Amino acid sequence: MTSFDLSLYLVLDPDLCRTHSMVETTMAAIGGGATIVQLRDKKVGTEGLIRIGRELMDAMAGSGVPLIVNDDIDAAIAIGADGLHVGQDDISAQTARERLGRDKIIGLSIENEAVARKVDPAIVDYVGVGPIFATATKPDHKPAIGFDGLAHLIKIAKLPSVAIGGLKRDHVDRVFAAGANGLAVVSAICGQPDPEAAAHKIATEIMATKSALTS
Repeated sequence: MTSFDLSLYLVLDPDLCRTHSMVETTMAAIGGGATIVQLRDKKVGTEGLIRIGRELMDAMAGSGVPLIVNDDIDAAIAIGADGLHVGQDDISAQTARERLGRDKIIGLSIENEAVARKVDPAIVDYVGVGPIFATATKPDHKPAIGFDGLAHLIKIAKLPSVAIGGLKRDHVDRVFAAGANGLAVVSAICGQPDPEAAAHKIATEIMATKSALTS
C-alpha cells in the first residue's frame, strides 16, 4: 500500500479555488508542507473528476504526496488515484476494498460512537473524525463533536485518524492533544491569497506541536 502521512491533509474545494485553480492550490500547498490531498467536488460528476484528477496526478507526480478521491470510486480507478475516502452515505468500505485492492488507501468518515465501533481495521486504513466544528464548506455535515468527541472516537476506532471540520492553524495543538494524527483543512489553504504560505504556517505549527508532545 502507498505510505501516507495524515499530518496536514488538504481537502480541495472548487468554489474556494477560483483565484488559484485546484492544481495550483495543490502544488502550492505541497510546497508549503501538505502531506496528503483529497479531491472533493460534488458538482462535476465522474467525468469532471477524472479530468481534474488526471491533471492533479500529472502535477503531483514525484512529490510523494498521495491523492485521495472523495466518494467516487469509478473516478478514483480511472485516475489511478492513491486512494478513496468514503462517508457513511457512500459505498461501503468493504466494497471499496474489493474493487480497489490492497494497495490503495481507504479512508472512512466517522461521526459517532456507533460508527466508530464498526470500523474494520482489516479494510480501512484511516478514519476522518468530525466535524469538529460546523463548517460552510460542507453544509450537510453531521452535528459538531468538538475536541472531546474527537478524543473519544479516536480511542474507539483505534486507527490512524485525521480531524476535520472548520479547523485552522490555531487548532493544531488541540487536534494532536486529542490523539489525532493530523488535521484536514479546506478554507485554511483553499482560497487564501498565498496557499503555500498558509500551508507552511500550519505545517510549522504541526511540527512544533508534535515535537512538544514527544519531548
